[in-house]
Amino acid sequence: MKRVFITGITGYIGGTVARKLLDKNYSVAGLVRNEDSAEKLRALGIEPIIGNIHDEAVLEAAISQADAIIHTADSADDAYAADSMINALEGTGKTFIFTSGSAIFGGKENGEKSNFVYTEDIPLDPRLEMASRVLINNYVLQSAKKDIRSIVIVPTMVYGEGLGPKKDSIQLPALINFSKEKGFGVYFGKGENIWSNLHIEDLADLYVLALEKAKSGALYYAENGSSTIRNLAENISRQYNLQPAQSVSIQEAVNTFGPAGGYFGFASNSLCNSDKAKTELGWKPQYQSIEKFI
Repeated sequence: MKRVFITGITGYIGGTVARKLLDKNYSVAGLVRNEDSAEKLRALGIEPIIGNIHDEAVLEAAISQADAIIHTADSADDAYAADSMINALEGTGKTFIFTSGSAIFGGKENGEKSNFVYTEDIPLDPRLEMASRVLINNYVLQSAKKDIRSIVIVPTMVYGEGLGPKKDSIQLPALINFSKEKGFGVYFGKGENIWSNLHIEDLADLYVLALEKAKSGALYYAENGSSTIRNLAENISRQYNLQPAQSVSIQEAVNTFGPAGGYFGFASNSLCNSDKAKTELGWKPQYQSIEKFI
């Protein structure tokens, strides 16, 4: 397996995974939308494939030329893209690594705390808002029956500087920017809800290990630490010399970040355990303090 095709390659996760693969002498190709992005990839030693995630002919051609596909595009809820890739992969025996997200654990707790820790062997009964994401994950995993080496990775709150074109993650920078606008570190409701988290380089290392070692049909939760949203807000206040952290309403979170971001990204719990990845793949994450990266 030497040629890897990555969707979302100009993004935070995809770009960092690409860099890790290049460092290990893999040949990497990536899907981009335009020639400007293509030029940036060429400068990095990556072959650009111009198209979009819903162009089945482009996907089929790219998949036919690759040994493995890593799907990191921001489309964990996009059943059309997942189905197109699985259709192109059926019967090939090739590796397909799909990126989900740990909002699937969210209970819409509105800033209240839950200590429940999910592991991969606990059946999920997601809320309606996240049900489609879990169905897509299961569909990808079940594609192992179609002679596809399918793997699903579920990242938690990712932090740290990306190694690709996109340097910043989504949640923590959004919380920092919103706090700067307000003049104080912001949490929502009580802010006692907990999110597992991990550093972007540790996450990218997990993708490489999954590519090289994971069994077909494997699911991995990815974390190496956790924090309450209120703790993040208090650290933001200190690091940026803002007023002491304060609560704002859940409705303001929804108004600012949309329903998914407000209710799940910042006001629900998302707590899981990654012992499976550490045991099965020998994954050894190096970073475990999100506070140092605020």
